Amino acid sequence: MPHLALKDIPRYERILEVARLFPALDPSACEAYLHLLRAADVAHELTKTNLVHHGMLPGRFTVLMMLVDKERGFMPGPPRTPAELARLAGVTRATITGLVDTLEGDGWVRREPDAEDRRMMLVRLTPTGHQAVIEMLPAHFRQIASIMGALSEPERKTLVHLLDKMVDHAAGLDPVPVAPRTAPS
Repeated sequence: MPHLALKDIPRYERILEVARLFPALDPSACEAYLHLLRAADVAHELTKTNLVHHGMLPGRFTVLMMLVDKERGFMPGPPRTPAELARLAGVTRATITGLVDTLEGDGWVRREPDAEDRRMMLVRLTPTGHQAVIEMLPAHFRQIASIMGALSEPERKTLVHLLDKMVDHAAGLDPVPVAPRTAPS
């Protein structure tokens, strides 16, 4: 789902005009942020389209990817609890339940009781699910390479560094606005 409803980013001059009404608006920060969101939306939509072409949706693909062991050449990994999957994906347990329900209906994952705690359920990748992941990955990786193809290797490293810097900084920010919102006068 796109995060930005704009197809075109406002011109910088327009952002400057808005900044006159809202002194808290930093024009260059706003412009960079809008471009970041648009780039993320474009990349997400291209990836989603590619996954849908392979009969998959991004959320379901994420669950499958969390169930493969990337250290052992994308072999099926250990089972995970729904709570663990939700935490790793950054979504609610209810969301994971819905995703696992559909993946289980397709035969790509199965739920099984935890041998140590029968109250707990584990989610495991099935051989069919593993095969589906293996078949989707080449096209998925080609899509990523295509999207990032506009950047040179040094530019990609710079982008990763800058994005990591933003994430680290954002982690220390208070998610609650620092002052009450006021309408422009």
